[in-house]
Amino acid sequence: MAQSSPSTPHISVLLEGAVDALVHDPSGNYLDGTFGRGGHSRAILKNLAPEGRLIGIDRDPAALKAGQAIDDARFTLVRSSFSELDDVAQQQGVFGQLSGVLLDIGVSSPQLDDASRGFSFLRDGPLDMRMDPEHGVSAAQWIADAEEHEMARVFKEYGEERYARRLAKAIVQRRKERPFLRTVDLAEVVKAAHPAWEKHKHPATRVFQAIRIHINDELGQLDAALDAALEALAPGGVLVVISFHSLEDRRVKRFIRDKARGDIDIPKGLPLREDQLNRRLAPVGKAQRPSKEEVDANPRARSAVMRVARKLA
Repeated sequence: MAQSSPSTPHISVLLEGAVDALVHDPSGNYLDGTFGRGGHSRAILKNLAPEGRLIGIDRDPAALKAGQAIDDARFTLVRSSFSELDDVAQQQGVFGQLSGVLLDIGVSSPQLDDASRGFSFLRDGPLDMRMDPEHGVSAAQWIADAEEHEMARVFKEYGEERYARRLAKAIVQRRKERPFLRTVDLAEVVKAAHPAWEKHKHPATRVFQAIRIHINDELGQLDAALDAALEALAPGGVLVVISFHSLEDRRVKRFIRDKARGDIDIPKGLPLREDQLNRRLAPVGKAQRPSKEEVDANPRARSAVMRVARKLA
């Protein structure tokens, strides 16, 4: 994720740290699973040798259009979900041969800043929120059809919203009068029903996050992408993941931990050699966060966490 507006350029978060961690072999094959507007991809290309190669993936048509501006024979951009990056690697002939995979998770700043995409509660636009606006169920459709208990579950589970049931009830009551079609309309209903606002945070923040995560299956996509990346990497290959909220980071942290432990279901006390534990990953350093200078320049970077791991086998 990065900050942008109609008058300022897109700023990739943790750019130097991510690329430094990722590109350990300038002649290798790399995959940027979340191309966005190409900030990380452009930086990776600058660090590759002439024989190096980079594959970019995105499911957002606007991101794919932006990628057309990169004129580099070493670069290929593919329309796909990052959860299918192993299939993309197969199609590109580099499965099991990737020197590094980068995943920059979540909604991008251009998506947030474009009111027509419907991600923002601060900008009035159609209530959509789909990463790929050509496929799937829009936020407006989901809100129109979801049962109250299901809506409350989504707000609680994906938004960690304390007043999930109360807000779901208010939305269901209002939709009986007229459907929710616009972002600001939904935000105002949530705002009016929310009993306790967090300091410096709009009361609709968690509800919008929850709806977006749910309709895009973001956590399921992340889980699949992590598994796919592990298989597509070559031994010694590096996985770099940047996440922006605790739901994502907990999954990434647990994935790296579990793959570093190996086969943890083996009976306790059973004598095994190290090579029998089937350890797949080794963490590289500690979790990294943006510097104060980066957060000052790009407030949306404040919640970013980057984790790095190297594939063992």
